[in-house]
Amino acid sequence: MSMRFSSDHVWIESKGEVTNIGITEHAQDALGDIVFVDFPQVGKLFTKGDALAVVESVKAAADVYSPASVEVIAINPQLSENPALANSDPLGSGWLVEVKLLEPSELDSLMDLAAYQAFCQN
Repeated sequence: MSMRFSSDHVWIESKGEVTNIGITEHAQDALGDIVFVDFPQVGKLFTKGDALAVVESVKAAADVYSPASVEVIAINPQLSENPALANSDPLGSGWLVEVKLLEPSELDSLMDLAAYQAFCQN
């Protein structure tokens, strides 16, 4: 599966057994230098649209909304040590959480990269 994007500037990507969620380049650019991430508890369940985490920057704090119904199975240990990874590599090593999808069909309503880029232009 390719990376999918929500209108809340959150991405989700499944690679085999691993599904990660993070913020987009657009989101990290708008937030500025990220200094802290308030992660959810491992094992916690979220419905699509629930506030999953909070990302704090030098400018503001922003909720990160779950793009699908998920169970959190891990947080990014590198990001907890170095929150700036969400700025320098938001679509890669700056991922926030690893999850188990509870309703995989919810991903069908998310945007692909081209649609997300067009959305960001408006």
